Amino acid sequence: MVAGASGLIGRALVASLRCDGVEVTRLVRRTASAPDEVEWLTDTRPLDPGVLAGADAVVGLNGASIGRMPWTAGYRSTLLWSRITPTRTLASAIHALGDDAPAFVSASAVGYYGSAPGRVLTENAPRGETFLADLCGEWEQAALAADGKTRVALLRTAPVVHPDGVLRPLIALTRLGLAGPIGRGTQAWPWISLVDEVRAIRHVIDAEIDGPVNLSGPVRATANDLGIALAVRMNRPFLFRAPAWTLRAVLGSAAADAVLLTDAHVVPAVLEATGFRFRHTTVDSAIAAVVPGQDAGRSDASSVSDRRIA
Repeated sequence: MVAGASGLIGRALVASLRCDGVEVTRLVRRTASAPDEVEWLTDTRPLDPGVLAGADAVVGLNGASIGRMPWTAGYRSTLLWSRITPTRTLASAIHALGDDAPAFVSASAVGYYGSAPGRVLTENAPRGETFLADLCGEWEQAALAADGKTRVALLRTAPVVHPDGVLRPLIALTRLGLAGPIGRGTQAWPWISLVDEVRAIRHVIDAEIDGPVNLSGPVRATANDLGIALAVRMNRPFLFRAPAWTLRAVLGSAAADAVLLTDAHVVPAVLEATGFRFRHTTVDSAIAAVVPGQDAGRSDASSVSDRRIA
């Protein structure tokens, strides 16, 4: 059972599971139009727990994009509602199933840790003090309402290195020759490839992991590392610095500090301790997998979500 199946990660996860013959039902926030869809959250009615009965796992991936800036008061409310309401709804329905409840694998984000320069952030690190950290904390607490009846895993996902993920605005700037350091550029940026994101979610389900799990690449990368790797791949310059004060003025301090200027060396301690092996161990390899090189053809640029991911 997958909620949030229309997003980048959700589409790829559903495709991966179905390639391996796994039956997947999608919870959709509109009138169901296919046999594998169930309508929910279109009114105030709670989700019927019977919809989830018999599932091995429920994966909740709902959440409006944090990449839309600035974060106005209205959009902050959207960020909160789009995460907390679906998660509470799922947790309540799962809890109602009692001893027959499926595992709950609920999205969160590395934003949980805020900015922590010079620290190594495992799953045991404390929550940060930013708006995004508070948002992730509430998100996780909503999921833990299902705890006590079933296993609850919290997916603290890093920005996904994909043209429809963290690379979208960077590709546009790089193509125009306007790429360069963001702020200092030396701040640690957590990252993960879409392939490994999906494989990690499946690993969490199959290995019966519970609690927080950092879904981030194993090798530390800075904002400059990512930007330079993209510029080299696209054969474009990397020269034009975006000063921190400019980013804060244009995007708002909260969003700029929490997303672009944050310094967080997040390590996937739980994944590695449970035997997970990454396909893409460096941000360079993650970029090379989804961004065509200077002379690459269109076939190389096809979306990872359209391929088998397992």
